[in-house]
Amino acid sequence: MITNIARKYLEYRYKEVDRFINQPFDTQNRILDYLLQNGSQTVIGQQYNFAHIKTKDDYRKTVPVFHYEDLRPYLDKIIVDKQQDVLWNKPVKWFAMSSGTTEDKSKYIPVTQESLTKGHYKCGEQMLAIYGQSNHNAKFFFGKTLVLGGSKQINNIGDGIFTGDISAILIKNLYFWAKLSRTPERISLLPDWELKLHALTEYAVKNDVRAFMGVPSWLLVLLKKIKAETGRELTDIWPNLEVFFHGGVSFTPFEEQYHKIIKKPNMYYWETYNASEGFFGVQYSNDSKDLLLMLDNNIYYEFIPINEWNSENPRTLTLDEVETGQNYAILISTNGGLWRYMIGDTIEFTSTNPFLFRITGRTKNFINAFGEEVIIDNAEKALADACKATNAQIEEYTAAPVYFGDNNTGAHEWLIEFSVEPDRLDTFIQVLDNSLKKVNSDYEAKRSYNLSLGTPIVNSLPKGTFNEWMKSIGKLGGQNKVPRLSNNRDYMDKLLLFLEKNN
Repeated sequence: MITNIARKYLEYRYKEVDRFINQPFDTQNRILDYLLQNGSQTVIGQQYNFAHIKTKDDYRKTVPVFHYEDLRPYLDKIIVDKQQDVLWNKPVKWFAMSSGTTEDKSKYIPVTQESLTKGHYKCGEQMLAIYGQSNHNAKFFFGKTLVLGGSKQINNIGDGIFTGDISAILIKNLYFWAKLSRTPERISLLPDWELKLHALTEYAVKNDVRAFMGVPSWLLVLLKKIKAETGRELTDIWPNLEVFFHGGVSFTPFEEQYHKIIKKPNMYYWETYNASEGFFGVQYSNDSKDLLLMLDNNIYYEFIPINEWNSENPRTLTLDEVETGQNYAILISTNGGLWRYMIGDTIEFTSTNPFLFRITGRTKNFINAFGEEVIIDNAEKALADACKATNAQIEEYTAAPVYFGDNNTGAHEWLIEFSVEPDRLDTFIQVLDNSLKKVNSDYEAKRSYNLSLGTPIVNSLPKGTFNEWMKSIGKLGGQNKVPRLSNNRDYMDKLLLFLEKNN
């Protein structure tokens, strides 16, 4: 009986997916009409005369591209002035905390009831339907799903306004029937990571866990803890374990570790693209990591070609204008109150029938191997603090992630060429670490208890190293620059190999 109900519901949800796959442009046009109609009486809607916008060309000619700094004055009207109908015609009671900008430690992304029910939750159910379509013998819904969520903070930015990680907001507002099969809310939303890991371990070993949901870096910490404390193989603890729905950071650095710790050849790893701003993509089949662009989640998409990323008024493309093999920055308009908002992520379409894509990175240099989203501005401020505290001066530097190993957590490795060496390198590292925590809330969270992200590794390089390296690869001078932050180790490992060969 339960099996039939579950399968019927997933079949119903998959029909929605099939519909937008076959009618992508009509779906997007309908969503733009819906957004403009609901936004026409808002502060921003009246400012840009939404009521008179009739076509997608009118829309992109009339409304400018918004970055977070452009959005902040509207958010202040909601948070500080307690004004509603600013960005959306329904109340904004939740703000998802994301990594910060130059001015702010955290960004506050508006979340409405509509963006939860018609976006995040709807796409979550469609994700299960897509997975079920590829795996007709799926039985994960008969057991428990282990969810490693974020933390919730109440009244942090205003009376009656709640903030937290998007995962915490999703868990807090989840349908009651969906909560029955998941990690209890009292555990998922614990703010202390050590207490959370302990509680999750106690819960998990006593239940028939069949699916995981979460960020790969944090879940790996939990699984290693469970295996170490029980002395048992995870497949013995959970013989019906079936699938891990993961997102937040690239799975590639962690894939080998997961295969080692979960010794099950038919374990499925399905990627999702669910951000603070919306649920954008779901893996479409077992055979490929390409993501299906979710088109009926009340998000209207535009795409900025790579040569327009730094333009003040960038040319944008709509879904019917994109091509495969090109790198695009994503622009979104949502029923959460975001209008032509540039989220900073970049994608490349691998198919336009259906619309499949892969995430290629960010529009700016960054490190986000563990969900920390360290940007150049964070790095520059932290390095300046470390130099001031140790009387050091920096000539050149680069930084990249160190991935999880059998006996180590992740970390950031810094290669720094000092023109003046620090008084004490250990003090330099400590100040660098603490300063990054101060300016970036995501880094601070991932550094908690050294569980996901360890102390930075700083190596002082001989003077002239970077110039010699750039010269050796034919990129000395001109417009060539040393990459400051990289989200992979390609550049770092080549530089280290160069050092090894020349010393």
